[in-house]
Amino acid sequence: MSNAFSYNFRQKISDWIFRAQTPETAPVILVQRRIFIIPSRTGYFFAFVLLLLLIASINYSLSLGFILTFLLAGIGSISMLHTFRNLAQLSVSPGKVEPVFSGETAHFSLVLTNSTLPRFAVGVKRTKLRDAEPGFDDIKAHSSTTFLIPMVAERRGYTGCGRLEIFTEYPVGLFHAWSYVDFGMRCLTYPKPDPGAGVLPANARASGEGNVPVSGDEEFQSLRAYRPGDTPRQIAWKALAREQGLMVKEFGATASADFWLDYDSLQNLGQEERLSRLTWWVLEAERLQMPYGLKLPDQSWRPSIGQVHREQCLRALALFGKIAEVSHA
Repeated sequence: MSNAFSYNFRQKISDWIFRAQTPETAPVILVQRRIFIIPSRTGYFFAFVLLLLLIASINYSLSLGFILTFLLAGIGSISMLHTFRNLAQLSVSPGKVEPVFSGETAHFSLVLTNSTLPRFAVGVKRTKLRDAEPGFDDIKAHSSTTFLIPMVAERRGYTGCGRLEIFTEYPVGLFHAWSYVDFGMRCLTYPKPDPGAGVLPANARASGEGNVPVSGDEEFQSLRAYRPGDTPRQIAWKALAREQGLMVKEFGATASADFWLDYDSLQNLGQEERLSRLTWWVLEAERLQMPYGLKLPDQSWRPSIGQVHREQCLRALALFGKIAEVSHA
């Protein structure tokens, strides 16, 4: 039996018997009605060999042949029970999914919790990709294991993981037992930053109330401890002469407190190019520790800085124009 036929056959069995509501409510316990089992390719070959042994034993009246045939058949039946037990009563829950930029690999996490005996060679993979490389791991008794399912996030917005298959062929590979879960896991995908955007645009500055310090080389700001990689030009030699230790000079500059990144200011670019350029500038402003605001046609964020402000702006850029996805977020 070919891999393609076996894969399609398993899909049809599960679609027919198991019609889960998506997304499912966590945790999901792999009970008897959720686990399916059929012979593997090795199992079908094993059954064919048993059939040949049985025919030969009947034809030649071989007592030892009958013993060997039924002994192997019993071993096969026991292996089927152990294959099923290797998945039974596992608790499955979704893990946290970190946002990524378009073109990067998102990692969806699935947590399998085992409250009974140890489980061996348990695999997890996405069902949408027949040739997807599965992840395997052993799960100790009374412990949890997290599986990471990689997927390339090709477009901004939400990237869905889809249905996942949890399977095993332990202990001897004669049977393939599997179950499906679908928690509706999604990964927020930011627009791909455009390095061609260059430095922050000078025309984005507005008249604000006062200035804020940013990285630069214009004004002396403070002394700090030496770190490997600092150049000799930065070393405060006078402080070293006064036996204050090896110190390094830090310089900076000031910038307007009101710095706006405006979608409408990029008139000659398409929508995706504008979003990619704004994404790059958001990252640059954060790197330079320069407070910035973001203006989109439908909403805006006042100048600020920090992890929360960065995530708010990147999320808005990722979901810009995707009304259906925002409503289901």
